Formats: sequence, C-alpha cells, structure tokens
Amino acid sequence: MNILLTSAYLPPIHYFARLYAAQTVFLEGYDHYVKQTYRNRCIIAGPDGPLALTLPIVHDKNKGHTATRDIRLSNHGDWRHQHTIALTSAYESSPFFDYYAPDILPLYEKPWERLMDFNTALLHTLLDLLDLHPDIRLTEGYADATALQAEDLRERIRPKLSPALDAHYRPQEYYQVFRERTGFQPHLSIVDLLFNMGPETRLVLRDSIDGLPA
Repeated sequence: MNILLTSAYLPPIHYFARLYAAQTVFLEGYDHYVKQTYRNRCIIAGPDGPLALTLPIVHDKNKGHTATRDIRLSNHGDWRHQHTIALTSAYESSPFFDYYAPDILPLYEKPWERLMDFNTALLHTLLDLLDLHPDIRLTEGYADATALQAEDLRERIRPKLSPALDAHYRPQEYYQVFRERTGFQPHLSIVDLLFNMGPETRLVLRDSIDGLPA
C-alpha cells in the first residue's frame, strides 16, 4: 500500500510500523511547518521517564507560513553535541547501542542546513539498519493523497494525538532498560526499540500492524 507522511525527527514506533507495511512512502515537504510535532522532536526513554529532544530551527519573522522543506536548522545551543550525549546517556547500557550507534551518531557531525535533509538522512539510515526498503519519494508540491492513491497520515501521527485512533496500529510492549524503574514507556522513538531489541525490532513492527499486509 501507499502512505503519505510528514518528515519526522527519529520518528516514533507508530511511524515505523506504518512504514513496515508500506510499499511506497511519500514524504510531504510542502506542508506548512507546525510547532510541537514530530517534525523536529522525538521522545526517548530516560531513567526518570520520557525525554523530549527538540531540534532548534531558525525563525524568520518576516515570513508567514513556511514549508517544512524550507525550514533551516539553528546552530544555537550546540544541539548536535547535546543530542548525541542524550542518546548515549539514555542507551549506552542497551543491548544493541554499540552495534547501531556508529551508523547513527556520525550523522550529527555533518553540517546540515535544512531540517528535512537531516530527518531524511536519519530515516534512510534507520531503514537500512532494519533492512526495510519501501520506495521513498519526496513530494513535488503539496500532495493530493487521493491522486497518489495513498493513505494520508500527515496529521495522524502527532505527539498529542493518541495512536489508538489508528485502527491499523496495535502497540506492542518490549524490553526496555529502565522498565523496572519507570514501567514500560510507550510511544517512543524508533531508536528506543532498535537499541533495546536489535534485529527483533522487525518482529515488533510486524506485530504492531493490524489488518494490513506486511
């Protein structure tokens, strides 16, 4: 099946579960950038509960709505170093961190200018690590999901929107390093699942899909 998604920073497991079952994935770049979404924010597991990592962006007060593809990353606050440290601190004791981190963390050292370019590079790296190969296509204008024969998920995978509203998504519990301390932390970034479960990530994604060919 075909799906239409927004760009997302280290996307949530829900996002990747839908990728798992997709043949063609259209990434929307012409939508109006919206704050407090997964476009520039991910949620990872911390020892005291969920921890949000937010990519700082350049705000142009002279412009009105800005397309996601045109959003630029800010160098304010040395976020590259901070996010690398946060990911390492959260997952260095996870079973598969040492195996996957060398492919992911070096991307933070590159001088990315645009948010979507960074997100897309991370996405392709994560898909390769999971041996998932949907056909990823960037939209050439604001997409018409009907014309693309794609399920429109652009506004259905959001931090403040319950994944339970997606009838095809069935979240699964899995091993987490801090589970005994915090209880199971749901709806986190795909890196939480990857660093904790390694190759079994694909099985968790498969079992998270309900009513769709996978």
